Amino acid sequence: MSIRGTYRVGTVAAIVLLLEVLAWSFGTFVWYTLIYRETQFKLSRPEVLYALALGPLLTALYLISLAMKNRGMKRFSGGPLLAWMIPGVSNSLSALRFLLLRHGFSFAVLALAGPQSADRQELVKAQGVDVVVAMDVSNSMLAEDLRPNRMEVARRALVQLIEKMQGDRLGIVVFAGTAYTQLPITADRSAAKLFLGNIGPGMVSTQGTAIGTAIEQSRKSFQKDAAKGRAIIVISDGESFEDDGEAAAKAAAAEGIIVHTIGLGSPQGAPIPERSGNQVMGFKKDKEGQTVMTKLNEDMLRRVARAGNGEYVLATNSGTGIEALVQRLRGMDQSETGTYRFAGHEDRYQLFLAIACMLIFAGLFMGERGSERPIWNTFTT
Repeated sequence: MSIRGTYRVGTVAAIVLLLEVLAWSFGTFVWYTLIYRETQFKLSRPEVLYALALGPLLTALYLISLAMKNRGMKRFSGGPLLAWMIPGVSNSLSALRFLLLRHGFSFAVLALAGPQSADRQELVKAQGVDVVVAMDVSNSMLAEDLRPNRMEVARRALVQLIEKMQGDRLGIVVFAGTAYTQLPITADRSAAKLFLGNIGPGMVSTQGTAIGTAIEQSRKSFQKDAAKGRAIIVISDGESFEDDGEAAAKAAAAEGIIVHTIGLGSPQGAPIPERSGNQVMGFKKDKEGQTVMTKLNEDMLRRVARAGNGEYVLATNSGTGIEALVQRLRGMDQSETGTYRFAGHEDRYQLFLAIACMLIFAGLFMGERGSERPIWNTFTT
């Protein structure tokens, strides 16, 4: 039971905590509606919302401060005398003042988070180059001299390339003993990622590493409206015995197409595992029963890149080498690769900031005791 002239901490705490729960519930509902139902709304700095976690802390500090005020006033004087010496203690005004400041802080955080809405449409002309990736899917790509194997590192390189393409168009050719187009040249990066998940050994029934055929197939992938900058990236271990990769690269270069190569594997080589599920049952053997060792042929890949006026990079466990090639692509002639419609976002922080200012100033200029003059009256006397 509270003494007259002190704060009713229990009552104030019940009201403040109830409103705190209601505010969080309403805020969560609005957040879910705007983010998951209305895709036109977004925050430019969503990380700022972590500051909202300070709200419950402020509430706890406020209630603790009320309890400490009560304790101090009780030490100062007894019940009847305390009410006479410190008149006008208003629980409602104290709670209202805190709630104004506390929720003013929340609206200020929301304003700083940069709310935006997509109220207009923008047409953007994309500039970039056309790139065809020729990916080796022969059985030798299962060798594990790269972790977990050459094929996975090749996929990783292609993913990194897709992520770094801005305005560029991409096509994918897969090859072993023969080659065919897996993905025609497109600006749709999500489609490229979708096709990437299906790439692997066994896609091409004819085994081997026909780099020349892969380059020829890649040349055919470029459309009539191809960009000025055109490039082929061959991702392989370079064990090509089927055709002349250098001649194909020279023919591509004569048409203004740059041919880059990425080497996968090690010069020492590694056996090709034969699996049943996830278990290795043995290693691939030749006709004489000897274990086949597949080795990286860096010399071949360097010659192909040189013939195609391109660059050779070596993929390792720590890096795919795609960064260096992306820099080369950025230095090529850029062409308009399409016109795209984007939602233009407008800043909508103004309303949140205005509400925050009103709540905070109202709280600052509000007294906590019913009999005391408002702060602004002190400036008029």
